Amino acid sequence: MKLGAFFLRLSVKDIARSRAFYEQLGFSKFNGDEDQKWLILKNGETLIGLLEGMFPKSMLTFNPGWDQEAQNIDEFDDVRTIEKSLLAAGVELDSPAEGSEGPASIMLTDPDGNPILIDQHR
Repeated sequence: MKLGAFFLRLSVKDIARSRAFYEQLGFSKFNGDEDQKWLILKNGETLIGLLEGMFPKSMLTFNPGWDQEAQNIDEFDDVRTIEKSLLAAGVELDSPAEGSEGPASIMLTDPDGNPILIDQHR
């Protein structure tokens, strides 16, 4: 199963303070809008998302169809294919994919309560 690009979405209380902290660790803005309370920061191949007030918990995020530069890749597993594989393996989903093609996402929770978002943008 090809899950695509990976990053950790961090639920933060103060996006400006969090941005400043992670910039001290060598991260820089890759995408996002601080005024809209979301940023994606990058350090080498490592991506983290900072989201203020959007999600109750931090979560693991995978983007099928993208590489770590948010560029389209030719071969990838569609989120609906991933969903079918997970369901066949007995994995419970918190929210299923909707639609038959294009952008869609699924959410699930690992055994320790960590949310996982598989979010396909294309």
